[in-house]
Amino acid sequence: MVRLKLLIVVLMCVAGRLVAQPALSPVAKNGALKVEGGKIVNRQGVAPQLRGISFSWSLWGGRKYYTPETVDWLASDFKVSIIRAAMGIQPDSGYLQYPQQQKQLIVNTVNRAIKDGIYVLIDWHDHNANQHLKESKLFFAEMAKKYKGVPNVIYEIWNEPARVNWDTVKNYALQVISIIRKYDADNLIVVGSPNWDQDVDVAAADRITGYKNIAYSFHFYASDPNHQQHLQDKANKAIKVGLPLFVTEWGVGESNGDGEFNMAKTTAWLKWMEANQLSWANWNITDKHETTAILQKGAPATGRWTANQLTPAGAYIRDKLRELNR
Repeated sequence: MVRLKLLIVVLMCVAGRLVAQPALSPVAKNGALKVEGGKIVNRQGVAPQLRGISFSWSLWGGRKYYTPETVDWLASDFKVSIIRAAMGIQPDSGYLQYPQQQKQLIVNTVNRAIKDGIYVLIDWHDHNANQHLKESKLFFAEMAKKYKGVPNVIYEIWNEPARVNWDTVKNYALQVISIIRKYDADNLIVVGSPNWDQDVDVAAADRITGYKNIAYSFHFYASDPNHQQHLQDKANKAIKVGLPLFVTEWGVGESNGDGEFNMAKTTAWLKWMEANQLSWANWNITDKHETTAILQKGAPATGRWTANQLTPAGAYIRDKLRELNR
């Protein structure tokens, strides 16, 4: 009996089935997330500071890593407490063209994260989500029905709004949030902000009201010369007035995914996230030849990567995850 309790500590209903959370897993320890006092907190009211990795766009080369084995390896070897399933919407082979195929990739990934007891961001990975409101509402309605009350699941409803104003982002968000809350009253929802999730200070001045458990995404690329103190100041301003932030994407390189990997700048940003107890997902699981990719070309889609199959970014992020998520 004692052994049984050590193996299973949480049972939940997913699509009509009881699913166990592994003992001592991030979700078993923290439970459902909520927003309190301007922070994302766990069931004990403490900021859990989740740390993990984002899958790449579910298009092109990054798509091959959307496998159960990859999720398992990230949970067991990289020690992630969260992953991000970045469902590409456009231009090629995305959700707009192949909705069932793309949706199945996400569902398979989410279900494996639940099995492994880690959190998962369901990310509508679209710079132009306001142009695809109908499709987004249908997708998130289905996800909310499927994962209602499952504490692993977080809805990220618009990745990196581009050059649009906050009114546009807010109007889109309110419509999608209302659909999610029709079916899932409690799970955390992450809202984007203008200028590729950088203008969180603008969102903080006119935040969404009328709904609970709403957080806001903040993105940066640590080595980018345009993503330094002035960008951190924007986030500090938002934090100071109590806007709950979630760093749903950041990279060690520059904003194009490539460029320099500046260790000093990366270390400074990482220390900043730790000091502010911000949860984060690093970009990204791919073997594309660029700075922020964590895998060398040809690394298998089944996990179990050797040291030689990790890029400098991959080795660094793995070390940091294993150190910080102990």
